[in-house]
Amino acid sequence: MVNPSPARGGEPTAPHILPNEMENDLDKRMASPPPAPASSDIIGDVVGDFGIWQLRTILIIFLCKIPAAWFMACIIFTGPELYPGSEFACDTSYLVSNSNSNFSVSDNQCYVLDESTGSRSECEQFTYDSSFDSLIMQFNLVCLRDIFVAWTQYWHLFGVLVGGVMGTKMMLGISPRSTYCVGAIAQIVCGVVTGYARDFSLHCAFRCLSAVCCAIMFTAGQAIFADITAGMHRIGAIILYDTFWSVGVILLPGLSSFFNNWSLIYVGITFPTVMLIALLYWTPDSPRWLLRHAVDRVSIDNVEEIVREGAAINDRTFKIPPDFRQQLEHLSERLKAQPPPAPWRELWKGKRAKTHMVAAHLALAFFVINFMGMLLNIRSFGRDYLVPNTIAMGFSEIIGCFLALHFALKHNKWKWQCAGVFNILAGILGCMGWIFTNADSMDADLKVSLWMIIATIPKAAVSCAQSMILACMNELVPANKKQLFVFSVVTWARIWLLSAPFFNVLKKIDTALSLTSYCVFSILGGICTSLLLTPRTSVAPIVPQVEPSDKKEQSPLNAPVWTVESDVNNTRL
Repeated sequence: MVNPSPARGGEPTAPHILPNEMENDLDKRMASPPPAPASSDIIGDVVGDFGIWQLRTILIIFLCKIPAAWFMACIIFTGPELYPGSEFACDTSYLVSNSNSNFSVSDNQCYVLDESTGSRSECEQFTYDSSFDSLIMQFNLVCLRDIFVAWTQYWHLFGVLVGGVMGTKMMLGISPRSTYCVGAIAQIVCGVVTGYARDFSLHCAFRCLSAVCCAIMFTAGQAIFADITAGMHRIGAIILYDTFWSVGVILLPGLSSFFNNWSLIYVGITFPTVMLIALLYWTPDSPRWLLRHAVDRVSIDNVEEIVREGAAINDRTFKIPPDFRQQLEHLSERLKAQPPPAPWRELWKGKRAKTHMVAAHLALAFFVINFMGMLLNIRSFGRDYLVPNTIAMGFSEIIGCFLALHFALKHNKWKWQCAGVFNILAGILGCMGWIFTNADSMDADLKVSLWMIIATIPKAAVSCAQSMILACMNELVPANKKQLFVFSVVTWARIWLLSAPFFNVLKKIDTALSLTSYCVFSILGGICTSLLLTPRTSVAPIVPQVEPSDKKEQSPLNAPVWTVESDVNNTRL
């Protein structure tokens, strides 16, 4: 019922609606939500930015980081350093049988001295006495052959490089979920062969293939959860992706303790992937990828089923509009009609574009070398401390990821500078190892503790900056340049990552030298990160103006806000 009497000033009053009419109107609006504008994202409107459905998917996909970490860091436990004299010795029988000369062996068991001529040669045959059958014993990787331990790690990192590119290219024609499944199945096969290969070249080849499969899995996995989340929830998920990598590092010592043979360790880190394949039943495919590549009504039906399931789990079925199917078809057409990404040379054009290109490429290259190399470098602190040192490194990585999340949420405008300064200060601290490297009178446990203190802080800083760059670097460029920019930066970094294992060889000169080299990278990466600056958007988003029918709808929460576009489609490390 409407009161026609005018108010003061000659203006009519607002219509007075009876309670029953208000209740009926509310029921109608709840029962059938109005159609969304043609330009809206119906998938995000229905399932929301984040909910139980997204959380379940993220946790399942995050699990693939655990075997990826195991395959990368397993060399710490499959190839522990052997002590000369007590665990391996030069076997001179191959010389004595062919000569009447007397031979002696150097203290490090690496050289054979011919006492009659005074000549020295490398020992070519060894005997081993160790309770653990290691990879080093299998392939005689002692003395000068220790460089081949880094060589096996090189092939793993080369596989990560190839797998990231291959996974990205596979998803041009294969859905992310199918790509993930292919990587998981192939990883099981390659992992077992890697463990039982008795030829060193074959072992390196299949270690490379195992790494390819791991990279395909976590590249495809990120494409899925980045598509079904939005806003800061998406950024937070990508930042925390590496926490499960760190969980894998923490669990690796415990897993390795169950086996006394390096081949069995490979079997142990391979077969948990079977569970990941089983969990694919609860893992959706990327709905927007399916719409972009839809060829018939069956593809649209599949997306509709995925979105309806997500809405039901998130308790948002009331958000499904009557013309839901039509809106999915319109979204599919818009996705197919999107312009192609900008060519690579266009990445250098724009305000601060050259600075961002150079700084982002250099920063991530420094950080990934540091991230992988510093973990492997704990072998230089002594075999007796591998377990606690590995666990400490894992926890420092987790702390770094949560620091990156804190900077992104609480100090978004200056997050790059916060991460950069943190790395500069941590790198300077790590260079202080020269103070006590020659302190032979220092207690061994105290010395290793000091080594780990000045190593874990830079490790946390690198983890912080690396996670932030991988999650937020797409903010530095316009929308049509995001995908190519991220692909360029990550691929460039992975190329330089191939050098990481060889910096650990510097420990032969001095333990402080290898650690200092990584800390210098941390300082340089921090300087480059500090040069990054997320541009502010200059155009406010278009928000439809709706006349409020109730004073309760006149809320400041409904006002337009200035935002930074954060669409993410990253290739992940």
